[in-house]
Amino acid sequence: MTTGEAVSKTPISTINTTPLIDVMLVLLIMFVITIPVATNSVPIDLPSDLATRAVQPLQNTVSLDANGTIRWNGEAVESAELAKLLYSTTRMPTEPQLRFRPDAGASYDRAAQVLAAIKASGVTNFGFVDNDRFGHFEQ
Repeated sequence: MTTGEAVSKTPISTINTTPLIDVMLVLLIMFVITIPVATNSVPIDLPSDLATRAVQPLQNTVSLDANGTIRWNGEAVESAELAKLLYSTTRMPTEPQLRFRPDAGASYDRAAQVLAAIKASGVTNFGFVDNDRFGHFEQ
């Protein structure tokens, strides 16, 4: 030791954190780079010839005339026969769509009876058709 220099005997208690921060940033960048890119796509194999493979879905139409006649696909049927037809469609491997088309002049009571028969048969694939014609009322 040279004269005039004072030597401190106390240890240095501060830590240099700059290298620690540098290492943390490098690790963070490495993790961000290695994360796989999130994709929202689902691979689906679509048929190439849609026109030749078009399948017409099975459907039956129950209509109700203004005079109260029930028609199954255009043919007049009685209530008991309608119940049998509805029950037979529910037992098919693929239940056909049942479409209900009441006439504007049909009795509400008769339409309610037909709907009750449809509900009692257990039909699950059901819909009303041609309701757009009732969207505008004449005054």
